[in-house]
Amino acid sequence: MVDSRPTVDPSWLFSGPDAPEESELYKCVHCGFCLQACPTYLETGLETESPRGRIALMKAVNEGRIGMTDSVVRHWDLCIQCRACEVACPSGVPYGSLIEATMAQVERKRKVGLFPRLAAGAALNHIIPNQGLLEFTVGMARVYQRTGIQSLVRKSGLLRLVSRSLADMEQSMPSASDSFFRAEGQTLTPVGEVRARVALLSGCVMPLFSGNEMEAVVRVLNRNGCEVVVPEGQGCCGAIHSHVGDLETTRSMAKRNIDVFTDAGVDAVVIPSAGCGSRMKEYDHLLKDDPSYADKAAEFVRKVKDIHEFLVDLPFTPPTAEIDYRVTYQDSCHLGNAQRITSAPRQILNSIPGVEFVELPGAGRCCGAGGTYTITEREFSLRILGSKMDSFETTGADVLATANPGCLLQLQYGVNDRGLGADVKYVTDLLDEAYQLEDNAAVAPSRATANENKQP
Repeated sequence: MVDSRPTVDPSWLFSGPDAPEESELYKCVHCGFCLQACPTYLETGLETESPRGRIALMKAVNEGRIGMTDSVVRHWDLCIQCRACEVACPSGVPYGSLIEATMAQVERKRKVGLFPRLAAGAALNHIIPNQGLLEFTVGMARVYQRTGIQSLVRKSGLLRLVSRSLADMEQSMPSASDSFFRAEGQTLTPVGEVRARVALLSGCVMPLFSGNEMEAVVRVLNRNGCEVVVPEGQGCCGAIHSHVGDLETTRSMAKRNIDVFTDAGVDAVVIPSAGCGSRMKEYDHLLKDDPSYADKAAEFVRKVKDIHEFLVDLPFTPPTAEIDYRVTYQDSCHLGNAQRITSAPRQILNSIPGVEFVELPGAGRCCGAGGTYTITEREFSLRILGSKMDSFETTGADVLATANPGCLLQLQYGVNDRGLGADVKYVTDLLDEAYQLEDNAAVAPSRATANENKQP
């Protein structure tokens, strides 16, 4: 009998060491528990936009029944990689590593397409790995935003006439921080007893877009007896590169960070960004086949701690000063889903006097940020964000707290777009604010006493 099935070009099938592992791929039994956890399935109702559907396509390519055609790849591209399906899955399917490996296969075949993907590629390959160029780019963005040029461009509508994609990207441009975080090579020592010596990841983006927030992280750690080392030579964690399938660059970045942080000789490596923490906690999986780094990576990940996780385990000292906010919290996907850390940020918020904490309906559902997803899949990103903003409006909160820079920028855009007048802040910012109020309250009476003593 002649096999009538079409022959698939082998170059369009999975191959090489970064192909999805069959032992992981066939754990999926297609039960469907993941469907209601998936933001793209909830937006479309389409099986092919669900984890189950995407894995079915992976299996079909793996078995040679179909190839990595544009239509097949499109369904994988629309995955935001939030990993909510992993939490819902009773079979323990490691969807994150499967989609990561699949995107690595896709990148071997992909042709550079539309402007958003071209822009994202330029940022990943040329700007983010070069800290000097990244700092220059952010500096130019700061000039653009603060000289009135941005306001003029937006009012003119010129960008939308040139390119809708370009206009959408400009609308979501994050606000540059008032100051850059420049502490590499420094050791920041607390007043009083040193309880722990920790290394802090500054990374690539946060020092430039969240400089003030990074300084708050250092103050919080110092306040709780931590000597903070900011190792020189560290760099991007590789999270965004791995999202788009560039595992070669990700591995290079991982090795660099492992070497730098290992040489620092610390008790823990503290990560203030959920996405970075998720990536760095999986360096062991990323480098498991590298004989020179497999053991180093396994040792390294044991020291990697999310900032909230670390503070609660330390434990941190709750502040005594009140801050009068009604606060809700959005679980960043790579903290809640990838690292399974959900209670620590809430413990910190609930420890702050004066904070009225209210749960956000669907707090664990993705906000639509997803690394470069806000650029490459703008329409879907905004649809998912819209659902999140609907939930936020029901809370009546003054502050929407989160734990990841990408989420913060996305949520900030959503709040501003709807004119809600709320603040979007990191959890550590709120803790730092309470600590500073406490310090100011302690200083005021001592000054008053000193003035009284000066009087004749």
